[in-house]
Amino acid sequence: MLRTKVLALTAALALAAPAFAGGHSKDIVDTAVGAGTFGTLVAAVEAAGLVETLKGEGPFTVFAPTDEAFAALPAGTVENLLKPENKDQLIAILTYHVVAGKVMSTDLTDDMKAATVQGGEITIDLDNGVMVNDATVTAADIEASNGVIHVIDKVILPAM
Repeated sequence: MLRTKVLALTAALALAAPAFAGGHSKDIVDTAVGAGTFGTLVAAVEAAGLVETLKGEGPFTVFAPTDEAFAALPAGTVENLLKPENKDQLIAILTYHVVAGKVMSTDLTDDMKAATVQGGEITIDLDNGVMVNDATVTAADIEASNGVIHVIDKVILPAM
């Protein structure tokens, strides 16, 4: 079953590969910008002042919500989070999507817990595809020079 999931993730990555042309010669931020599907995430990273951190040496594993994932949040949520007075909350949400180290899909095990940079934990579930908390991984193992990106279909939120 795990082999099937790894093969499915590999197939998803192969389909996503053209969007990430240039491979891992770019850092996480530049890879996300180049993909064209993470405009909201990149804007949030900029508003939170995390660009230099995510361009840093790392390695980092980023569970990256797409623009569609951000659009699925209740109306006004993103705009509210981008306000300067909500910077701490924005940082907490964004860093909840980041794990220190480079965690590839082949490193994942069912029901594993991973500590996030924010300080909370995420749970990996392999029972019905690959899930991070309640988000589905739609593309995995997108390598960058300072880590790896796994694309998710929802914004995951830490307990606040």
